[in-house]
Amino acid sequence: MQFYLDGYRPGDPFVQQPHPSVAERPAGLPETADVLVVGSGPAGLVLAAQLAQFPQLRTVVVDRRDGPLEVGQADGVACRTVEMFEAFGLADRLVHEGYRVNEVTFWRPGTDGIERTGRIDDVEEGLSEMPHVIVNQARMLSYLREYLSRSAARTEPFYGLHLTDLKVDPDPAAEHPVTVTLQHVEGFEPTGETSTIRARYVVGCDGSRSATRQAIGLELRGEAADKSWGVLDVLAVTDFPDIRLKAAIHSDHGSILIIPREGGYLVRLYIELDNDRDGEMLRSRTVTAEKLEAVANRILHPYTLDVKHVGWWTVYEIGQRLCDRFDDNPVSPRVFIAGDACHTHSAKAGQGMNVSMADAWNLGWKLGTVLRGTSRPEILRTYSDERQALARRLIEFDREFTTLFSGHDEDSARFQHYFREQGRFTAGVAVHYGASALTASPEQQGLATGFPVGMRFHSAPVIRLADAKPMHLGHAARADGAWRLYAFADPAHPTAADSRLRALGEFLPSLLDRFTPVDGDPDSVLDVRAVLQQGHRELTVADLPPVLVPRKGPFGLVDYEKTFCPAPAADIFDLRGVDREQGCVVVVRPDQYVADVVALDAFDRLAEFLAGVLVGR
Repeated sequence: MQFYLDGYRPGDPFVQQPHPSVAERPAGLPETADVLVVGSGPAGLVLAAQLAQFPQLRTVVVDRRDGPLEVGQADGVACRTVEMFEAFGLADRLVHEGYRVNEVTFWRPGTDGIERTGRIDDVEEGLSEMPHVIVNQARMLSYLREYLSRSAARTEPFYGLHLTDLKVDPDPAAEHPVTVTLQHVEGFEPTGETSTIRARYVVGCDGSRSATRQAIGLELRGEAADKSWGVLDVLAVTDFPDIRLKAAIHSDHGSILIIPREGGYLVRLYIELDNDRDGEMLRSRTVTAEKLEAVANRILHPYTLDVKHVGWWTVYEIGQRLCDRFDDNPVSPRVFIAGDACHTHSAKAGQGMNVSMADAWNLGWKLGTVLRGTSRPEILRTYSDERQALARRLIEFDREFTTLFSGHDEDSARFQHYFREQGRFTAGVAVHYGASALTASPEQQGLATGFPVGMRFHSAPVIRLADAKPMHLGHAARADGAWRLYAFADPAHPTAADSRLRALGEFLPSLLDRFTPVDGDPDSVLDVRAVLQQGHRELTVADLPPVLVPRKGPFGLVDYEKTFCPAPAADIFDLRGVDREQGCVVVVRPDQYVADVVALDAFDRLAEFLAGVLVGR
């Protein structure tokens, strides 16, 4: 992470100076906001974290709870989500604290109870530089709240507020067209007090019973499966040998998914509840943690589980439901919904929290750049189209996954095969956005086959030229709302007359000037980076075009961190199928999805594409 651009200050460099507007804020809930976020769960806080990178905007987060979530709920953090947290500078902490899922074992009925039938890697080799980890959702939220408190925006959620009414003014000239009524609650009970806030945009991240969704006339459609599952987070003593591995267990008495938790001792059990054997306690709603422990022991036979402490438990019914749209209208949306407010599914595949946070990141940079005035408002239409299509695929996946997981003995081998085949989807790296204003048609995909247009930018090892630092190329990008132009150079020396990179460097300043605000740093909208073919000891920063050593900040300091060279042990040109003779530019959206791959000299195509997204001057 870079800091001291505006001058040296002692103390923690990760605590940003507050934006001047922070000092001008009145105490308590404001009357107006640029963005009102309803809900402070995973989707709501990721959205707020992204918007905190635009501290000149007023983002207000409200939640009907009395305070932050302390325990329970989701815990699986997919590889793609860890990649996203890296963009916020939070991945190191997440990986350090979390349990790393390395392998999965499969169990099925044997001659006397259950026996192990398979063991595979949880994540296929080379899928991501980030692991699949397990961390309590409450801890994930605490990371994000701390991030917000350290940001220049100094955003803090307002608790005890429940949305009861929402109206959108159809007048296009209205500055704050969405009026929201908030009921004050304590312990979810109304106090009799209400507040009103007017916003330019509202995002409902308020769960499966979303009041925001209801206010804009949308509903979750789908059916609940006739299956209930118990969830136990426990400290236990057991003779089951795979208690510290992810384990999918089918027995003659039901199914269990075992998920080891962070800290080395805690474990989560997803326990199938049978409608015949367990029907009475389900119908009478007399399920207890002790009864769930008894069901777990029934399924695990001949092994036993002695629970010493219960950290959290719940029972849920499987249901796959989806909204037709994720916004209030397809032409000029002002109200959006994200996460469980617009799609619900089972917990066992570990997708709920991950997909919800991805919803929020997709929407957050779009709202931030539109409100900043650097992106065209039309891009807000792409949120519902992109994320609803992904959620529909998730519902289909979840339906088949839960069916196979609860299947009979003859389905066990099929489930293991399905688990392996769907690994990319569960890791969060199989998302593929179709052609739109934000994703071009892949006409020049052959220049970089390993960076598929519409999919996430797959990082790879590089060496930073200026300081010889080994790192991952994708980790150079922050969640700051900027587009990335990764120029993969042709083989010519960058100072040579026939260098395509040199020609690109001469063209790009005019493009940056066209789309960068007068008071913005040269990389605030379009961040240009390059990967050269020469080794890092064969060149110096003096060989680079000025666009790759830009001057920034009030002192005109030089940013030396824009240029990289191949890592000797794993050449990125080979790893990602980049054409060495021609080179290319990989255009990457602020949420790290590849928008286009173009030739180094395709100046007109590059400018035309960006003009359809960004606001010029």
